[in-house]
Amino acid sequence: MLPLLETISSPDDLRQLERKQLPQLADELRAFLVESVSKTGGHLSSNLGTVELTIALHYVFNTPEDKLVWDVGHQTYAHKILTGRREAMSTLRMKDGMAGFPKRDESPYDAFGTGHSSTSISAALGMAVAARLAGKSNRAVAIIGDGAMTGGMAFEALNNAGALDANLLVVLNDNDMSISTPVGALNNYLAKLMSGRFYAAMRRGSEKVLKGMPPVLEFAKRAEEHVKGMVMPGTLFEELGFNYIGPIDGHDLDTLVTTLHNIRDLEGPQFLHIVTQKGKGYAHAEENCLLYHGVSKFDPAYGIVAKPTAKKTYTEVFGDWLCDMAAVDDKLVAITPAMCEGSGMGEFAQKYPQRYFDVGIAEQHALTFAAGLACDGYKPVVAIYSTFLQRAYDQLIHDIAIQNLPVMLAIDRGGLVGADGATHAGSFDFSFLRCIPNMTVMAPADENECRQMLSTAYRMNTPTAVRYPRGVGTGASIGNSLNILSNNKGEIRRQGEKVAILSFGSMLASALETGDALHATVANMRFVKPLDEALVLQLAREHTLLVTVEENTIQGGAGSAVAECLAQHGFSVPMLHLGLPDHFVEQGEHKQLLADCGLDAAGIAKSIQNTLQKNV
Repeated sequence: MLPLLETISSPDDLRQLERKQLPQLADELRAFLVESVSKTGGHLSSNLGTVELTIALHYVFNTPEDKLVWDVGHQTYAHKILTGRREAMSTLRMKDGMAGFPKRDESPYDAFGTGHSSTSISAALGMAVAARLAGKSNRAVAIIGDGAMTGGMAFEALNNAGALDANLLVVLNDNDMSISTPVGALNNYLAKLMSGRFYAAMRRGSEKVLKGMPPVLEFAKRAEEHVKGMVMPGTLFEELGFNYIGPIDGHDLDTLVTTLHNIRDLEGPQFLHIVTQKGKGYAHAEENCLLYHGVSKFDPAYGIVAKPTAKKTYTEVFGDWLCDMAAVDDKLVAITPAMCEGSGMGEFAQKYPQRYFDVGIAEQHALTFAAGLACDGYKPVVAIYSTFLQRAYDQLIHDIAIQNLPVMLAIDRGGLVGADGATHAGSFDFSFLRCIPNMTVMAPADENECRQMLSTAYRMNTPTAVRYPRGVGTGASIGNSLNILSNNKGEIRRQGEKVAILSFGSMLASALETGDALHATVANMRFVKPLDEALVLQLAREHTLLVTVEENTIQGGAGSAVAECLAQHGFSVPMLHLGLPDHFVEQGEHKQLLADCGLDAAGIAKSIQNTLQKNV
């Protein structure tokens, strides 16, 4: 007999199973996830925690007509497996393979593309309203984690959903707490009862009857809220206009299926609170769900075995610098929007807990919070991924730059990020940062320069940004000093003839390799803003072709800054701008993606040679 999982090629197959077979399917699915992700790498803990929920949602709802909108989307591997993509799991996060997040063009079951958090309720609400406008009866479900619920956008959507009274279900997947056996049993019973038709009919019917007696209606509402509030934390969501149900055990398939069946037929906004365990069913991940959040390949039998690396990552360089600077300046405070470990702040958080602030997934708040600290004499360092900074652009302009406040941005994941793909690639930060007045923008070429730039930026009394890539650098020797750059200028790293390559940040190693092959001059520009105009003009006078290279989109990037400088000073010299293309670069190995974009040494050399031939 085939395992149950191998008989499932679509949710239609899943819905043919008897309910008593679902726990077996969950066990098989969980085992398949561990085995598959161990071979490809990817997100593991979050996916193991949502196996039962995924099965129940597809079992109860008529997907894809009913819309499932997953927040962030790093917990959708089970969803992908059950929707006909089991075999594609072997290509997970690889070039031309299956994405690690939902993608609308990958499957009709992926109702909304995601990668960042707190978007699901807004999107699902739009779909629910669209169904109502079209006179359709299909349902929209938003599945959001407790972490994503810290994002302000989620509460904006909740507020709007209650006012619109749309047929929307929000499932809160709470994996940051546990339910003891007696409390869990009680809440499971109450959830079944309060999601049932009898309770819903009684609730709505009593409201109609009591509308003619406002004092009695108000008393009834308060009494209901009081009783609910004693056994469940749902008062807030009730006040926003939702019918709150839960919390229930998110690994109890019988309770999940019964509750979802009941909710499916209810009118208006519904809120189901479930509790799950990250890493559920795999002992190593249960013991350390953070370690197994995002994994490389590993042996499932032994789990992840840490391998020492000779090179430090840029993230580690930042983390070391942060602790060292905090030791000499008690005005330093560090802020992260829910990315402590990812941004290298773990040691700082332990050493300086009073000066460490994790504000949750709230990038807008993080920047304005930093602005407030800066107003009163502190020196905020905001550690943030490039793509997450995009979400706080107005706050950067309105709250920090206009007031010229000394807030320092340590921007991680600048440039392409490999397997995470377009949603996490820092492709635009040079472009959107350099156009802001009062900003200083630096991009290190190696780890030691990164440390120097961090010190330089911190000691400035204006808004600053140091933008560095994901992963390891060149292996440059890193000191432990807090010295600043000797001057805020670029430098010529290789003297050549005719062609000058102006490299920004992470592109220097490839630029130097190209310079050796073509006997070209290579400049490490260091600053995107303010641009070292004197060096640009010098290179323009001494060379017949200027080539700018950056791991940022060409449009509006550092190369554009060079062209603007030359035009302003009346220089007319042939130029070649190399950078990321005008389309979203999908997932794959970082080196391969750079090569595809013509940003490895061979690609840069080829583009230069083609340009020289055209100009002959």
